[in-house]
Amino acid sequence: MVAASPRPEAALPDRLAFVAPVELAGCRLDVALARLAPELSRARVRRLVDDGRVTVAGHAAKASARLHGGEEIEVELPPPEPSGLVPQALPLSVLLDDPELLVLDKAAGMAVHPARGTPHSTVVNALLHRLTVEPGSAPRSRRAPAPPVPALPRIGLVHRLDKDTSGCLVVAKTEAALASLQAQWKGRTVEKVYLALCHGALPDEGRLDTPYGRHPRDRTRFTGRVRAGRRAITEWRVVERFGTSATLAEVTLHTGRTHQIRVHLAEAGHPLLGDAVYGGTRREARLPADDPARRAGAAVGRQALHAVRLAFDHPRTGRRITVEAPIPEDLGRALAVLRAARSGR
Repeated sequence: MVAASPRPEAALPDRLAFVAPVELAGCRLDVALARLAPELSRARVRRLVDDGRVTVAGHAAKASARLHGGEEIEVELPPPEPSGLVPQALPLSVLLDDPELLVLDKAAGMAVHPARGTPHSTVVNALLHRLTVEPGSAPRSRRAPAPPVPALPRIGLVHRLDKDTSGCLVVAKTEAALASLQAQWKGRTVEKVYLALCHGALPDEGRLDTPYGRHPRDRTRFTGRVRAGRRAITEWRVVERFGTSATLAEVTLHTGRTHQIRVHLAEAGHPLLGDAVYGGTRREARLPADDPARRAGAAVGRQALHAVRLAFDHPRTGRRITVEAPIPEDLGRALAVLRAARSGR
């Protein structure tokens, strides 16, 4: 036997580690993992590999990678999605609402999905209250009843935003809309534009195209400085400058990796104001107390990133639609601090 006895998935640790046995030489990574960890389904293994949660010899690998035997394999297991979600009457700012989809202006500080540490008060909880969900049926607006259809995964959420990132978030209401929108995200035909307020004087425009994966030493972070990983492409153009203290840029994502903008700008020497994970707050702590960037970082109180615009084809009509989320109050306060310092007030 190559693998240990199966265990119920609920009892799994946060991480699994193996040394590939020689008898698995020549075996595909996904096939080998299904044998090494029979408690994981083949579909779950494939999702973990595709999400960059499986490394071979310290590097993210493809499901089709062939093993030689003796490699160290690590599998990171994210916490399971909680069951028994509870509807909650939480405020949601809606930018677009029609029979096929919703576009929300997600507030900073609101997680999208319940997870360990945030079991409630999420976008999903709020959507369960806003949309009628019956057993075996898809979410649908109370104002626009529709015949029951198979339940949508993740309440029809097409993509994610970090908890402390604000702005445009799309929710599908029907299976057809979900399939269409997911295909557009996968095909990279969606225009995804963010406003990013970062430290220093960012060049007028630029493009970063790097491999991307989890940080080799801190698995809660990501990096574009890996030898091999999934491709990540970020472009920007400067919108407003605040001397050498800070820059407001419009950033376009051509891929949608976790923390991508935060990582790319930080590793280019321009971390986002207020970013406690990728160096923004550390940089602010080294500045004088009256420095405009330090005061602006305190004013925004979170990473200064806002999903300002999405453009995609409507799943039913095919018409190109563009949705914009206004600048939130906290980011506006940070910009006001910088503008006042620039003008000498």
